[in-house]
Amino acid sequence: MSRISKQAGQLRKMWSGFQSARALFTANNYRVFDHLAKQKTSDQLAKDIGADKRATEILLDALTGLGLLKKQGRKYRNAAMASRFLVSGERYYQGNIIRHADFMWNSWSGLDNVLKTGDPHRRSRDHNAFILGMHDLAVLKARQVIRSIGVRNVKKALDLGGGPGTYSMEMASKGVHTVLFDTPETIKIAGDVINKAKVKGIEFLRGDFFHDDLGKDYDLILISQILHSYSVKDNISLLKKCSRALNSNGRVAIQDFLISEDRTRPVQSALFSINMLVNNEGRCYSPGEIRGWFLKAGFKGVRKASIEDGLLMTARK
Repeated sequence: MSRISKQAGQLRKMWSGFQSARALFTANNYRVFDHLAKQKTSDQLAKDIGADKRATEILLDALTGLGLLKKQGRKYRNAAMASRFLVSGERYYQGNIIRHADFMWNSWSGLDNVLKTGDPHRRSRDHNAFILGMHDLAVLKARQVIRSIGVRNVKKALDLGGGPGTYSMEMASKGVHTVLFDTPETIKIAGDVINKAKVKGIEFLRGDFFHDDLGKDYDLILISQILHSYSVKDNISLLKKCSRALNSNGRVAIQDFLISEDRTRPVQSALFSINMLVNNEGRCYSPGEIRGWFLKAGFKGVRKASIEDGLLMTARK
């Protein structure tokens, strides 16, 4: 293959990427993978989901080509990847975050206008799908994240903006009294997730963490996947507020997207900054930027570590 052909192929992969994403979004919206836990023809599935027969068959063939389904004769069933990640009720189900990605599709469609105005193009979203989607992602790495932070001497922890409570459950399972702080509508969803998991030792605190009291006497405050949604000014202010809520030698642990100091690598993080651009005033922040915030907020002993696909930074009061 010539160099020009190779480069053209790379470019084609970029501009055509929406096709596989849209096929997955639609299949997920119609619960195709729930239905294909057992083998069915395209006609049978079309009847089950209330869809057009021809359209269903074409979609199923494409999903087979993507490796999500297996086809035998005229019958289809889930491939291993779909069985593990796309059937509701499975431990590592990812369908909620895919539903949220479908919402992001609409926000990204306004990027042309965002570039001109600088204003977000955010539309109303399915809050339930967003919060449960955060659980889909966190359940894949919660154990490793909490192990990397270390909670051996932590008696009381705050999971700030803790969403579905995935990290709260991991800390509580290690004997840590954990306070999950989030908005009332999010706490309602988290309560259902935590009750279903039958985890004890979690206290709920409802409010707005910029304006309401965070509590006090924490040995650890976890801020996971929160700061990329806000401005530099807001994040420094929040860290100062966290300092006041900590014990004298307490720690803050920040988990967020890893991005290089020039904010171009990895490409997934650079693209996620666009996701923030179309939705709010945030972006991905580099380790150097976060270190600077810690120092301005009066913290010391700043440490950096890479974890899974992200960044973990800790500091002491």
